[in-house]
Amino acid sequence: MGTYELTVKGHFDAAHHLYGYPGECRNLHGHTWDVEVTVAGSELDEIGIVYDFKTLKEDLSSVLSQYDHVLINDVTPFDALSPTAENLARVICEKLQETVDSRVRVVEVVVWESPIARLVYRP
Repeated sequence: MGTYELTVKGHFDAAHHLYGYPGECRNLHGHTWDVEVTVAGSELDEIGIVYDFKTLKEDLSSVLSQYDHVLINDVTPFDALSPTAENLARVICEKLQETVDSRVRVVEVVVWESPIARLVYRP
């Protein structure tokens, strides 16, 4: 049996600063963050879909809404954990895995800090 992968994209605008960073990113700055999430599964539902695009978009939007137009450093766990793209991708992945249906698993979260800089996290 094959595996189906489904990817959706969302975004948010936020500011952050990196704890202990030796360069300019230690200072407050902002990004328009684009986030792509991919889930995978092999079991189709009764109408023949692995997971509804609409539902995955809602799942992602729910997670990203807590970061939109805020200082990410004020949002747990980033009040103690440096809000790097790496940590952000992992935390988003963990939150999504708690949200999505058990028939699928999160296989990849991609965080774009700019149009030319992205980070990929795979659990």
